[in-house]
Amino acid sequence: MAKKEVSAAAEKVAQAEKEAKKAGKQTHSEGNIFQRAGKAIKKFFKDLRGEVKKIVWPDAKTVLKSSGVVLVVVVICGVVIFGIDELLSFLLSLLKRAAEHISQSTAAEETTTAGLMSAVSRFFTL
Repeated sequence: MAKKEVSAAAEKVAQAEKEAKKAGKQTHSEGNIFQRAGKAIKKFFKDLRGEVKKIVWPDAKTVLKSSGVVLVVVVICGVVIFGIDELLSFLLSLLKRAAEHISQSTAAEETTTAGLMSAVSRFFTL
């Protein structure tokens, strides 16, 4: 089947080259801007048609295989990104808990120190 596709592609390329040679033989006469633009547009569409003839479309089996590969890769990338996101979220929550723990222990020390200082000052003011 691959040989058939290659030969079909070769035939299309040969056909497009023949058409390109025919188009190249035409003489381009000077004219006003509208005539030149019209010829350029006509040449563009002829070239476009020749290029479209060179296209070899894949069969349904190849399209399904390629689509399956793309879907698998997308799922794998999604799982990897999800895992990285969850890991970073977990690390951030650990950091947040550690910061809260440090701030609570510092506040408790300040409360204890302030209470002790007020008790000492009351003792000495008596």
